[in-house]
Amino acid sequence: MIFGIPREIPPFKNTPEYRVGFSPMAAKELMLYGAKFYVESKAGEGAGFPDEDYEKAGATIVYSKEEAYRRADIVLKVRRPQQEEYPYMNEGQILMGFIHMVTARKAFIKTVQDKKMTIIGYEIMQNEDGRLPVVIPMSEIAGKLSVQIAGRLLESPGGGRGILLGGIAGIPPAEVVILGAGTLGCNAAKSFAFSGANVYVLDVVRDKLDSLVCQTSGSRITTMFSTKHNIEKLLKFADVVICAVLEPGKRSPILITKEMVSSMRPGAVLIDFSIDQGGCSETSKISPSGQFIYTVDGVIHFCMPNATTLVARTATHTISSGIYPFLKILTEKGIETTLKENYALKRGIYVERGVIKEEYKI
Repeated sequence: MIFGIPREIPPFKNTPEYRVGFSPMAAKELMLYGAKFYVESKAGEGAGFPDEDYEKAGATIVYSKEEAYRRADIVLKVRRPQQEEYPYMNEGQILMGFIHMVTARKAFIKTVQDKKMTIIGYEIMQNEDGRLPVVIPMSEIAGKLSVQIAGRLLESPGGGRGILLGGIAGIPPAEVVILGAGTLGCNAAKSFAFSGANVYVLDVVRDKLDSLVCQTSGSRITTMFSTKHNIEKLLKFADVVICAVLEPGKRSPILITKEMVSSMRPGAVLIDFSIDQGGCSETSKISPSGQFIYTVDGVIHFCMPNATTLVARTATHTISSGIYPFLKILTEKGIETTLKENYALKRGIYVERGVIKEEYKI
């Protein structure tokens, strides 16, 4: 099996991308089973993996994006290819990465249909027990990262409320509201609570709230059902709001209206991790210029669709470990057999040989 790893192209001018589709360490392991790798020069540089690391692992460095695509049976990406990459995609090729078809350009969809490609999205791969093998660890990163992001945005120089997340003796801590009690929301809740903040977590599924309560007994976390009334009430005094809502393969539901945002405190922070699926606030957007930090009605918005790129090395290791077992099976059994037999990979297919699955047609 031949894998290609092109260097990632930032989706927007002001939105950097440091991650790479597969680490040299994981590539070295896969090559023990007969795999070959063609890696575009400097593809791993942003994540701290120089070309030398890939060469020592046994991969071949190529000096054009086209060659990384053209030589490969399977292309390993982090994000959906950008328009300048479309001509390099091969007839019948397999492309894997965080694809998010719901927000894909029509030109991308037409290209994969015309070239009869197979597209596998990490965000919809699902094991038989319902767990998402790549999304879950990436959500864990995002949840823990949210504390770092919020702390910086709350600082006075950037227009934040100028408060410390955990407060100090005699001075109350920040009030943090988290929408969604999945992996991202739970990790964010535990991280914020550990910092000393008061945390409120909302979800529509009682089992998720029960699980969080069991994990965090005695901490400063309050759980509530996610209703419009509760969201409106909490946002009025929230210092930080985290949107952590995921419906795999679908657009994120709008839970926060413009009116709710306008009712928030000046200098409060709204971090929308659902933005790659459209966002769950009416005021969340991806600017054409890629400006992912902006202010609406005095509320600082953070809407970075690739937020884990801020910790690119950790994120790349996480992606690699998540997909490695599946690439090993592909290498050992071949493409046809694996895509028929492996449950998670089958669930991850958006497009098979140019045909879009019915549930993902836009």
